[in-house]
Amino acid sequence: MASGNTTNGEYPNLAAQSRGPSRTGSGDPSLSGADSPEPAAGPDLMLGVWASWMGAMSKASGGMLAGAGNSADPGKPWWQISHDDPLGGMLAGGMRQLNEVLRQDPVLRTLDQMWNANPFREIVPVDWAEVARALRTVWLRALTQPGTPVTAATELNASLWRSAFDAWNEAGQRWWSGTPVTPPARGGTDKRFAAPEWHTNPAYRVLKEAYLLASDWLLKQGQAADDLDEKERQRLDFHLRQFVDAMSPTLLLASNPAALRRAVETGGASLAAGLRNLQEDLRAGRLSMVDLTAFAPGRNLALSPGKVVLRNKLIELIQYAPSTPDVHATPLLIIPPWINKFYILDMQPKNSMVKHLVDQGFTVFLISWKNPDASMEDTGIEDYMDLGLLAASDAIREITGSSTLNVMGYCIGGTLLAMTLAWLAIKGDARFDAATFMVSLQDFSRVGDTAVFIDQPAIDLLEQQMMERGYLDSREMSNMFNLLRSNDLIWSNVVNNYLMGEKPAAFDLLYWSSDGTRMCRAAHSWYLRNTYVENNLIKPGKVELKGERLDLGRITLDTYAVGAEKDHIVPWDAAWRITRLLGGKVRYVLASSGHIAGIINPPGGKGTYWTNDAEPPPSTPETWLESAKKHNGSWWADWSTWLAARSGDRVNPPSLGSAIHPPLQDAPGNYVLER
Repeated sequence: MASGNTTNGEYPNLAAQSRGPSRTGSGDPSLSGADSPEPAAGPDLMLGVWASWMGAMSKASGGMLAGAGNSADPGKPWWQISHDDPLGGMLAGGMRQLNEVLRQDPVLRTLDQMWNANPFREIVPVDWAEVARALRTVWLRALTQPGTPVTAATELNASLWRSAFDAWNEAGQRWWSGTPVTPPARGGTDKRFAAPEWHTNPAYRVLKEAYLLASDWLLKQGQAADDLDEKERQRLDFHLRQFVDAMSPTLLLASNPAALRRAVETGGASLAAGLRNLQEDLRAGRLSMVDLTAFAPGRNLALSPGKVVLRNKLIELIQYAPSTPDVHATPLLIIPPWINKFYILDMQPKNSMVKHLVDQGFTVFLISWKNPDASMEDTGIEDYMDLGLLAASDAIREITGSSTLNVMGYCIGGTLLAMTLAWLAIKGDARFDAATFMVSLQDFSRVGDTAVFIDQPAIDLLEQQMMERGYLDSREMSNMFNLLRSNDLIWSNVVNNYLMGEKPAAFDLLYWSSDGTRMCRAAHSWYLRNTYVENNLIKPGKVELKGERLDLGRITLDTYAVGAEKDHIVPWDAAWRITRLLGGKVRYVLASSGHIAGIINPPGGKGTYWTNDAEPPPSTPETWLESAKKHNGSWWADWSTWLAARSGDRVNPPSLGSAIHPPLQDAPGNYVLER
């Protein structure tokens, strides 16, 4: 999942197309090294249109905002630009560059030089080589469609000119009439352009509209790449989005009105503070996203009372104290993902899933995974099953006296749960009564935006890094998830920290997100290859654990599964696939929102969810959704009702620990504190 994937064969069809004309020795003057003032429309034409326009706008903004100290040549003032100037200059530039494009690859060279000169390269995990490759793909496609670039350039230029005219026409109306005019909707919901100047100042508005129009155009080129397969098109779209996000005018001081206003208000102190913030982040080698001193598990996070009742080299097992006079007889084991720390399920009392379950009368146990170091590099996936689920469930049965328990797996914890249940089914071991899977994948044929980071070269690179270190560094995973929402998690912090000179906010969810864990080399390599790369879990008998070949169809216990409508990591229709893979009855529930907010959605807050009780169950996710019933509120109540019906009578609470498994320390334990 490293963000440093720089494979050369990413878009093989286009690469093959590019090699032909550049090496055939054709007499076409447009492909020779000679100067040719008027060659046919070239493959880099529209890329030149995009880049040249943004350059022109940057120069124009430099002229408009000269007071900010921009010493760059502003070029022709924007108001003196005729409607033919942007397109004419850009086309001419594109034509002149064409001969050198195929021979010297200026896109790669120029972008690489730009990024290497930028201090952000040390703290912002954008893979600029892959961005450049995506940009090259756009103009390589134009090589086979010579008429399309000129048409698209004309349409783009017309839109740009129309936008500029509308902005200044509105400013004139406002000046003459003295009444405000409602700005257009474009960019209105984009938090980057929340400052009023982006809507009321015609110069800023032109700059914003130019950026949004050019960005929309570039992204449409990627979406129109119907000759690429789905994975290649997804990768192309992802890297084009990284490019347009990184090119936002809000990231430049001279074209960010909010940052300029703050610099004036503080007498330049905000700029000095921003420079200090940047220097601190460069020394730390990471972009600050949250105040790391504001939170700590056990101090103001992970506050549910309980005891650690089992510790081995891989887990601490936490038993939570009851809050009701009696409890359900069947205990519940929660298996969080080991790529993050468990307290996402126990953040604050108001949104703690652990507290909610305890208050509903469930005896809750939870696994807290060890944050591995190099000494654990040989820890494999079978160890996660043995020392994790099996050891925890043995201890729970001994402590509570219950012969069975229920179990919930969240994200990758659910994938491990599915494998363990399939192994237990072969053994005839019925220790688990009912299972819950939350935003969890078993079929990895559709994996959402994370597919961009998962291919054979990326896996090879990760394995090489893990061989050197003994583990996968937590920053690799953090970079991947941050890039999936780069505007919210990366560039907004660049503006806040460096342009505005502010310190990162104190936000508990971002603190949890930054409190990452490492991955054991052996277990993580096995997991990636058997799931993301080969998708072996859905193939009966393909995966072998502890001497048994697994078949998910042998899992027959009652199951509750949750997907999230806007999940970009586990698409909701991929989570739905569990209904077709297991051999028992599965109740599938679709929650609103995404991978985290869709799950951490306590009663009383916003949210909706969908259920479908049709018999026989719908055979596709699309037909499931068409006939699903929508409910307002949190799905937690639906799950609690389902779980209570499978958790036995109410009995006196068990003790915290036992003689065999005595309490070792208070929750949240030691492992969650390891960095």
